[in-house]
Amino acid sequence: MSLLETAGLAALRRLDPERAHGLALSALRAGLAGGRGPFGTPRLTCRIAGLEFRNPVGLAAGFDKNATALDALYRTGFGFIEVGGVTPRPQEGNPRPRLFRLTEDRAVINRFGFNNDGMEAVATRLAAHGGGRTGLNLGANKDSPDRAGDYARVLAYCGPHIDFATVNVSSPNTEKLRDLQGKAALSALLAGVKEANAALTRPVPILLKIAPDLTDGELAEIAAVAEGQGLSAIVATNTTLGRDGLRSPHRDEAGGLSGRPLFERSTRVLARLSTLTDLPLIGVGGIGSAEDAYAKIRAGASAVQLYSALVYEGLSLVDRIAKGLDGLLERDGVRTLAEAVGTGREEWL
Repeated sequence: MSLLETAGLAALRRLDPERAHGLALSALRAGLAGGRGPFGTPRLTCRIAGLEFRNPVGLAAGFDKNATALDALYRTGFGFIEVGGVTPRPQEGNPRPRLFRLTEDRAVINRFGFNNDGMEAVATRLAAHGGGRTGLNLGANKDSPDRAGDYARVLAYCGPHIDFATVNVSSPNTEKLRDLQGKAALSALLAGVKEANAALTRPVPILLKIAPDLTDGELAEIAAVAEGQGLSAIVATNTTLGRDGLRSPHRDEAGGLSGRPLFERSTRVLARLSTLTDLPLIGVGGIGSAEDAYAKIRAGASAVQLYSALVYEGLSLVDRIAKGLDGLLERDGVRTLAEAVGTGREEWL
């Protein structure tokens, strides 16, 4: 991390977290972040659902909800980026404050509640985007009479401008949203999304993002539904409602916990899920180093996503993880990333 980035992060951490996040996006749009695009080698190239990524380090949904800084974010080194969650209509989300740094725990708690500009504004920005693998996290309006139908509507509207879509039924910040992870409700929701996808001129891979707070039985049901509906991959995991071992004064704030404390929980879910399905998995939760990314891959992930660690490490972390991961693969004599997937899952079961 450069001295300039260190000073910038220190200044941002003196501000309210949500305001600091907004300023970071403004700085990106102004061209203040460097980088020449994603680092890649033949070892790092990964393929999921027919899509090839130069490296397996992605940006998780939530950082650039409204697709306002995509080109700048790709220059920092991400192999792929997921924007959103996006709902059919714009919505304000939950009252502020709704974002909290847990510095002592290297963690974040958020209870945003799908605040976003709505599918029309986001689709316009996606259409103007200059390149790079881009996915969209689909959401539902809080007051919608048909939340399941909202997912299909967003995909139908934004689908022509994205490379993949993620069905997000695992956010803890919209009341009763996680109820859609149940077998019957999830099957019905995915059927609607599949119908909307089939109607696109260029159908896209459909992913499902799950919570880390599921039982083994619930995981098995979700894996079976995902396979039965012909999904392309599963994203494991979203934020957790757990609060074990936290030290920060903000530890009891309501919302989803992400960052370092989520790493073990999410990686165990990932490893367990890899025994239940042959679908590709994307590992998310607590990644803050190349070693963390490698652990996720060895637990069963074909690619990974970051978010919370950027609050503490800055965007240069993306390039450091990609290059560090390449070095770890070379050290272990691994010729391609795919060869490493799942080789260490027993450590997490």
